[in-house]
Amino acid sequence: MSYVRFSLRLRNRIFPLTPPRLMGVINVTPDSFSDGGEAYQPEAALRRAEALVAEGADILDIGAVSTRPGAPEVPPEEERRRLLPALRLIRKNFPHVPISVDTFRADIARLALEEGADLINDISGGAFDPKLWEVVAHYRVPYVLMHIKGTPQTMQQNPSYTNVVRAVWLYFVRKIQALTQMGIYDIIIDPGFGFGKQLSHNYALFRALPLFRRLGYPIVIGISRKSMLWRPLEATPRTVLPAMSALHWEALRKGVHLLRVHDVAAAHQIRQLLSVWKSSV
Repeated sequence: MSYVRFSLRLRNRIFPLTPPRLMGVINVTPDSFSDGGEAYQPEAALRRAEALVAEGADILDIGAVSTRPGAPEVPPEEERRRLLPALRLIRKNFPHVPISVDTFRADIARLALEEGADLINDISGGAFDPKLWEVVAHYRVPYVLMHIKGTPQTMQQNPSYTNVVRAVWLYFVRKIQALTQMGIYDIIIDPGFGFGKQLSHNYALFRALPLFRRLGYPIVIGISRKSMLWRPLEATPRTVLPAMSALHWEALRKGVHLLRVHDVAAAHQIRQLLSVWKSSV
């Protein structure tokens, strides 16, 4: 499948999304479902960043609040305490690597952007803090618009839809209209795998990825180490790399522009192999 040639405006430069890009995950949390707090301290977060960039990450995505199902709420001051030292250290050591900050709070986003972050990755679609969009509009940075049903504390309590693909499509249509009315045009859409979805919902959305391309915006997916992979296989987040790689290959075939991943080296190989495969057709 051919790619629409999207690009992002990152501060004073243009960042093309062809070939597909890899967002390497850095969790500066003590309770992440995927890595158990391995990058919780700033120095550990820097080591994680060094490894991700060496493996082929194009963007570093830093989050200081766990949003796994049932995760406890984290006060803003604690999110700030976790995030800023790691962000400053990574920004200093990687001045040219785009940094995304995973937050749903306006004040945290403002601080992160002042400290050199390049884009905001919001799981809530602006629902948890209405002022967040004002910050994004003011700084004119790209914005990841994700679909979620409920909150991390409630989202997996038997989520239901009459038609999940239609519900997520209409959600994006409404949100994109509201964002563009505020002057926010650099939008990346994320179907929100695992955020208020049952297993069947996740795979219905995955099959519908080509449909979401019709919205006219780049797509990012985050399926890395998630339960939609390991539960049906009776495995663990750390032992599903082959299955995850298969879905990442298929996602790129379906026209996804960014993969948000923990295992960057494997995703980088998939991206390289896809390029070879496309050039040989």
